[in-house]
Amino acid sequence: MRAKFIKEMPLHMMILPGLLLIVLFSYIPMAGIVIAFQKFIPAKGLFGDQKWVGWGNFEYVMSLPNFSTVLWNTLFIASLKLLLGLIVPIIFAVLLNELKNRVIKRSVQTAIYLPYFLSWVVLGGILIDILSPSGGIVNSFLGMLGLPKIFFLGDNSWFPFSLITSDVWKNFGYGTIVYLAAITSIDPGLYEAATMDGANRWHKIWHITIPGMRMVIVLLTVLSLGQLLNAGFDQVFNLYSPQVYESGDILDTFVYRIGLLDAQYGVATAVGFFKSVISLTLISTSYLLAYRFAKYRIF
Repeated sequence: MRAKFIKEMPLHMMILPGLLLIVLFSYIPMAGIVIAFQKFIPAKGLFGDQKWVGWGNFEYVMSLPNFSTVLWNTLFIASLKLLLGLIVPIIFAVLLNELKNRVIKRSVQTAIYLPYFLSWVVLGGILIDILSPSGGIVNSFLGMLGLPKIFFLGDNSWFPFSLITSDVWKNFGYGTIVYLAAITSIDPGLYEAATMDGANRWHKIWHITIPGMRMVIVLLTVLSLGQLLNAGFDQVFNLYSPQVYESGDILDTFVYRIGLLDAQYGVATAVGFFKSVISLTLISTSYLLAYRFAKYRIF
C-alpha cells in the first residue's frame, strides 16, 4: 500500500490544489449552517450570543404565500433544463459524428461551443436586445410574417421557456464535445461488422453508437440530478424583472432578495440548507440507482 501511494504521489499532488479549494470554499463555510437555526444579527458575529429559534426560520419560509410558487418554478425550469441538456447534446453528437466532411464538422463544433465561454452578464444583454418587443430581431422577423410581437422576457407565459431555451443553447455545445469524445472510444470494428451484416446508418446509431455512450450518459445524468434545485441564478438574475416573478422567481433569487436585500440572513440560510439536503438526497439516490441498474460507479 505504501509503495503504491509513493508511486502515485504525483497524481495526489495534482489533486491537492483542487482539494484545498474545496475544503476552503465548500467545507469550512458549512460552519455557517448554524445561522439557519438562529435569528442572526451580523453585529454579534458568527459565534456571538445569537438568539436560537430552532426550526422557526424553516416554518417561516414554508408559511410564505409565494414559497410554493418559487419551489415549483425552480423544479419546472431546472427539470426541463436537465432533460433537454441531456437529450440535445446527444442528438447533436450523433449527427456530428455522421458528418464525413471534417471542415464542416469542425466548424459546426466550434460554432456551437463558443456560447459556453460567454458569461450570462454578456449573454443576458445580447438576449435582451435580440428578444426586445420593440426592435429585437426575433420580433422583427415575427412582424414580417404577420405574427403578433411577443414579450419573451416580460410575459409570464413565455419567460420560463425563454430561460430554458437560452440555457440549452448556451451549454449544449459542451455536452456535445463530451459525447463526441465518448463516441471516439467505440471500436470501429463494430461498425464494420454491422455493415457486413446489412445494417443501415440508423441501425448502427441505435445499436452501436448510443449504447457505446451509455456510461457517459449515466455519469452526466447522475451529476446533473444533484443540481435539480439549481435553476441558474446567473441567468435568471440577469434576465428577470418583478413582472415575471410569478413564473421566473427561483430559490436562488428568492434567497438573494431575502438574505441580501431584506437582511433576513437566518431565513436565507435555512432555504440554502433545505436546497443542500434535497440535492444530496437526489445525487445519492441517482448514484445508487446507476450502480444497481447500470453497474456504474463514479468512485
